[in-house]
Amino acid sequence: MKIPDDLKYTQDHEWIRVDGEFAFVGITDFAQSELGDVVFVEVETVGEEIEKEDAFGTIEAVKTVSDMFMPVGGEIVEFNEKLQDAPDLINQDPYGDGWVIKVKMSDPSEINDLMDAETYKGHIGE
Repeated sequence: MKIPDDLKYTQDHEWIRVDGEFAFVGITDFAQSELGDVVFVEVETVGEEIEKEDAFGTIEAVKTVSDMFMPVGGEIVEFNEKLQDAPDLINQDPYGDGWVIKVKMSDPSEINDLMDAETYKGHIGE
């Protein structure tokens, strides 16, 4: 199970990577392994301001459909278009090509409320 040290994590198994005033968000390796084969990703919130912990989209796998939640508040400025034709990128590369959204953070200090890699490992029982 990969849990990169340079990311922050939520209790709902999203990860976030900060890049200046923007951040990339996806689901963790643990989450994708629990979901199984991802077959569809839906994000209809591009251009919207979403509060921290609110749902920003859904991810559909063979087994189930799950909401994805904002790790920080902000405006969703981009959806990873590669996921339209290849949603399984989330299974293959959850921290790279499988990112889901790019967010312009409204309060970057909210990142401090999230788990680091060690804390997240404990959260999932690693």
